Amino acid sequence: MTSETLITFPSLQEGILLRRYKRFLADVELSNGKVVTAHCPNTGPMKSVIQKGGRIRVRHVVSPTRKLAWTWEQAEVISADGSKCWVGVNTALPNTLVRLAIEAGYLQNELGAIAEIRNEVAYGVAKRSRIDLLLKPSDVAVDQRKIYLEIKNTTWKEDLVALFPDTVTARGQKHLRELIGVLPESRAVLVPCLSRNDVEAFAPGDLADPEYGKLFRSAINSGVEVIPCCFGFHIDKIKWEGIRPYKTNQFN
Repeated sequence: MTSETLITFPSLQEGILLRRYKRFLADVELSNGKVVTAHCPNTGPMKSVIQKGGRIRVRHVVSPTRKLAWTWEQAEVISADGSKCWVGVNTALPNTLVRLAIEAGYLQNELGAIAEIRNEVAYGVAKRSRIDLLLKPSDVAVDQRKIYLEIKNTTWKEDLVALFPDTVTARGQKHLRELIGVLPESRAVLVPCLSRNDVEAFAPGDLADPEYGKLFRSAINSGVEVIPCCFGFHIDKIKWEGIRPYKTNQFN
């Protein structure tokens, strides 16, 4: 299994999660006993991730433009068999990670050679949506169509299957419809960013959002490509862990 360092950073600080509240806030007891309030950059329920009293990792950055100097970055989860895994909870990271993976050539077999990558390009009905990444194939690529690539941070897991979404997401449903809309003139690609390396496959979170599951299957039938990308989270780096297969239904 491929495992290559994709990005490095100063070591995060570890602590204990005391509570998460108001969606954006978390009280954390650091290893030195100090209690701080950290920004929680994930507004979702984070099913199978949040554990009161569990170990988490936070980043400290002092800036006059920040209300809080601490940011919650990772959470440790413990599986039924006792194995441990660190999960990335910062929803600002997946777009960067997937772009770095493309630039490193890890998705060349799936996407072909890429000449240009643009972020947050307006598209869809009345151009009211923004695609995470718009890719322009290089001159040597067999398929010269533009590639619209939507990225979804995925932290929920049941058994060995990563699931998205973990709650009803009207925005996510809209994005699937918009992806279908660019076909067949362009390629449409959904990239579930699996922010934990203890999973073996991906599936839509039918239990949390049945409508998303239906749209996911409709999108695949329409020609939307799905490339689940897995990443491993560590105290001072994030690793590329390869592409995982996907299932079209959570329940089979």
